[in-house]
Amino acid sequence: MVTKTNDQVMKTLIDSLLAQGRENEWLEFKRNNDNPQLIGEYLSALANSACLHNTSYGYLVYGVDNQNLTVTGTNFQPHKAKGKGNEGLEPWLARQLSPRIDFRIKTGLYDDLPMVIFKVEAAVQTPVKFQSTAFIRVGEHKHKLLEHPEKERKIWQKAQKSRFEKGIALREQTGDQVLSLIDYPAFFDLLEVPLPDNRVGIFNKLEEEQVVIKENDLFSITNLGGLLFAKQLDKFSGLRRRSLRIIIYKNDNRLQAVKEHIDSKGYAVGFTGLIDWIYDQLPANELIEEALRVEQKMYPKVAIREFVANAIIHQDFSLSGTGPMVEIFPSRIEITNPGKPLVDTIRFIDHAPRSRNEILAAIMRRMNICEERGSGIDRAIDAIEVFQLPAPEFQGEEEFTRVTLFAHQELRAMDRKDRVRACYQHCCLRWVCRDFMTNKSLRKRFAISDTNYPMASRIIRATRDDGLIKVSDPENRSNVKKYIPFWS
Repeated sequence: MVTKTNDQVMKTLIDSLLAQGRENEWLEFKRNNDNPQLIGEYLSALANSACLHNTSYGYLVYGVDNQNLTVTGTNFQPHKAKGKGNEGLEPWLARQLSPRIDFRIKTGLYDDLPMVIFKVEAAVQTPVKFQSTAFIRVGEHKHKLLEHPEKERKIWQKAQKSRFEKGIALREQTGDQVLSLIDYPAFFDLLEVPLPDNRVGIFNKLEEEQVVIKENDLFSITNLGGLLFAKQLDKFSGLRRRSLRIIIYKNDNRLQAVKEHIDSKGYAVGFTGLIDWIYDQLPANELIEEALRVEQKMYPKVAIREFVANAIIHQDFSLSGTGPMVEIFPSRIEITNPGKPLVDTIRFIDHAPRSRNEILAAIMRRMNICEERGSGIDRAIDAIEVFQLPAPEFQGEEEFTRVTLFAHQELRAMDRKDRVRACYQHCCLRWVCRDFMTNKSLRKRFAISDTNYPMASRIIRATRDDGLIKVSDPENRSNVKKYIPFWS
């Protein structure tokens, strides 16, 4: 493959912009104006206008006559130019723009004429301001955004609908660079789609699934593409901290970590290996089966899989510098993701699925990494009951969600809170199966002998006292009471 020179790339980009036929709200042509204040205001206006017009970038092009679109070249040298206070132009502009959006200054030749292009990312989460004032383009003219409240309202509406997954993780990559960064054979394998025998077919599918965005002869890798299919997340500076961390502690506190592992692969391509690695670290019991010693892990693998998948999918990407984490202690596992839960933790079982990352969740469901019907947690709880483990604890705080799995405990070692939580979750699980909880079903859950049914009755009574379950038919005078969750 022949790689284009910088000047060839510049000429291709300028030709595509000239093909617009005139300036528009996300495109401005100039010849030599190097006023730093004016440049900053244009960057704000072009970013906000690009958002309104569903364009990834706005462009400020130096070296074109805006009246007849003739390429004239420019004597503006941005890398030598200064902002106010004798600071370099580029860092000065970056400090004055809020939020800190990505803009690039490109220089090169067009038929031997020097050209400069400011390429600014479209506003995403909020209108872009320059020195605390937001600007907008109306036609070919720049105005303060406050003067056009209808446009400001539309930008905020788009910001509310914006998705982290659609953001750009790495810009302006050649086809070869993309294929070196993205595990594309795994991408096709996970989606159960035949691998095309040519590059055109590969890139068409990558674009279709929003893994990459094509811009002229180059590609940008989206956050979705990097998060799911990166060979190494370390290659994407904005995604490094999203890697899942696994920490193993010596004791039941966090004073001494004996092992730490950061999984560097994209979530999708590394998921199966990640779950296997976590499972290998778990404590195990030795059982005697047919005269052979058999090792059985303390926790069901399906529960680990479902809760880790949920932590990945439901994390809040607006919280910077943090990612999902698995902490393994001798007597428990804590799986944490950044972000307040969207559903009350008491309703995690049998609640309709909700995700703040719908695009990410949808493609992970298609790859069978998580449950499409939102029944993954139900399945995990069922496996925990089969293993006769204490019920998991769900915790939701302002900036994180955590599920704690507990190692095996005898019923007599559980406190009231543990027993009530297990009784409630068992009742929910029975209701999911369109059945009822009874004293008998709870005895089976806790491995209580039939002769000790009063023990199960006391646990049921405590759970009713806490308002978590209720009798399904209060008018029924039968000795066999049936119970349902409080919300049913």
